[in-house]
Amino acid sequence: MFDFGLRLRELRKNKNLSQDELAKKINKSKSVISGYENNIKTPPLDVLTSLALIYGVSLDYLLGVEKKEMVSVDKLNESQKKLINLLIEEFKAPKTETPYKSFSPRQQKIMNDLVAEFFSK
Repeated sequence: MFDFGLRLRELRKNKNLSQDELAKKINKSKSVISGYENNIKTPPLDVLTSLALIYGVSLDYLLGVEKKEMVSVDKLNESQKKLINLLIEEFKAPKTETPYKSFSPRQQKIMNDLVAEFFSK
């Protein structure tokens, strides 16, 4: 069975936030956050939306409907979005060589593009 409060607590701790810090971000009290994390209170939709944005996850993930986490590409330009997608594909691809032996040509291109993107500003 899905434990909503546990998911909230894990997401908060992964962001290194205290209950008090999170409460301030969403204009609630620490006791309200504690109530959410202990499954005593259910947050309304506006609070759920704020939490999803703070944690960078979908509402589906937050509510346990979807098990996948999301990567927000908001505020990135098209070139940066393309690089993020390439990195995700590369991490998902099966490893054909011994790890850490050397970069494949594709990995070398991704690294070069990343460096170029960071130094282009």
